[in-house]
Formats: sequence, structure tokens, C-alpha cells
Amino acid sequence: MNEQREKRLNSLLGAVPEGFLVDAAWMTKRGISRTSIHDYAARGWLERVGRGVYRRPLLGSRAPWVKTDWRIVVLSLQRLLGYDVHVGGGTALHLHGHMHYLMLGRGPDVFLYGDDAPSWLSKIPADASFVLRTRNLFGDNRAGIKHWDFDLVDEHLSAASNDRTPMHPWTWPLTLSSVERATLELLNELPKHESFHQVDVTFQGLTDLRPKPLQEMLAACRSIKVKRLFFLFADRHQHGWLKHLDRDAVYLGSGDRQLVPGGRFHPLYKITVPPEFTPEASGKTDGP
Repeated sequence: MNEQREKRLNSLLGAVPEGFLVDAAWMTKRGISRTSIHDYAARGWLERVGRGVYRRPLLGSRAPWVKTDWRIVVLSLQRLLGYDVHVGGGTALHLHGHMHYLMLGRGPDVFLYGDDAPSWLSKIPADASFVLRTRNLFGDNRAGIKHWDFDLVDEHLSAASNDRTPMHPWTWPLTLSSVERATLELLNELPKHESFHQVDVTFQGLTDLRPKPLQEMLAACRSIKVKRLFFLFADRHQHGWLKHLDRDAVYLGSGDRQLVPGGRFHPLYKITVPPEFTPEASGKTDGP
């Protein structure tokens, strides 16, 4: 290997932490030729995990991983490859401890929000399935997108390094939705991609929503459906934060919305929902 190629290899290994992913497009922008990429893979400095996608192997690992931890995939997108995506919806609520999935026969769905993502994302072996969503629900408003610290402690981290400092790449924070933003993102999945029952169970546990950021997210939300559903579920559970919201400041639109064919019309929020989610079914008069 000549001096220039060795310099580029050292630069690559210095930029890509063990276990993280990069693609051929990212490497070629940094002056690494396709021939060099294939050579690095053949020599074991890179591990091919999909067409045009490579992972830097873990030191001390005797065999390639069958599947990659989805958090490392997302961190690679956010921290290395420059994709403007965040984890949201039900996935963010799960990470915040507010939603629990039972998936049989496959990994969980990971909801990623952003206007660009690599085409290879759905094809690489990972322990989850990635579901891509745009940010149309809030437009350009980025309120509620935050950093979430986690500690990925498992056999892979132990094999990779004994460095447990906060700046270790395996503990880089994920970019994800706050609980308030993720709640509205979850509601946007109704009724096609999420069940009313699951959302209802989730709302039951949302006792710690913060009124001020919640009011901000409701004002920024561009979906009449989502805002009406939010108050429908909020009325059902009557958590303490509800009385601190200014309903009059939230535009709920006009006209009827049919969400569930064959459902029952909710007279206050003018949406058709499963019968058990109407005031008549609960014996309550929902609303302020």
C-alpha cells in the first residue's frame, strides 16, 4: 500500500468508530476510490453489510455480526453520514418508557422522521425494521427534537473497548422527539398504522406531559386530525396537565372527519372513531 492510500485508510479508521456504518458515497467524497474500498473490505478493515454499505469491524470480534443494533445504524446516519433524521413516534415513546411493543417473529419498527434517508436503509441486516416518515406534521418547526443519552452496554461494547468515558461513540446521544412531540407523531399513525387500543393504553401512562411544550407542539401541529384525536384521548384520561392547556388557542378546523369506516361519530370533535371511544360508550360527557 502506497503512502497516500495508507494515509486515507488511517483517516477513515480515525473517523469511523468500531461497529459504525458508512457507505461508498461517503467514502468517495473523501477521496477513497472504489478499488480501495474493495481492498479494505478484502483485508478486513471494513465489513460489507449491504450493497455499497460497510461497517468497521469490532476489534477482537471473531465473527461478523448477523444483525446490527438499530441504534448504531441511526447514530451512523446522524453523526457520521450527515442525514437530518430523528427518532420519533412510538419508538421515541418507547425509549422514554411510555410505550411497549410485543413483536413476534421480527424486530420492532423504528420510526425515523426526516426528508432524506439512504435507499439502503431498509436493506441492511439490523435488529429492527425502519419506517420512514416526513416531517410534514410540523413543517419546518423543530421544537421538541432533542438529544437522548443512552448507554449501550452489551457484549459488543465490552469487546470493542474498555473506554467508558461519556464521549465514547457508543454512548453518543440519539436525536429524537420529546415525549410531547412523539405523542402527536404517534397519533398521526391512526388509524392505518396504529390501533386505537394501543394509543389508549399509551395515553393512560402519559401522566407527566409538560403543558408548556405540549401547547407549543399543538400550535405547531399542521394536522386537524391529530389535534382532535389528542383532545379525545386527553379527555378520556383527564391527566393533571390537561387543565393547564389553552384549548381555545388550538385550531381544530371545521367539518367532519371519518377516520374509521363503520365507526361512531364523536359529536364534540366531529370525527368517526370506534364506538367505545365516544362519550356515550363511556357514560361521560367529554370536553372541557
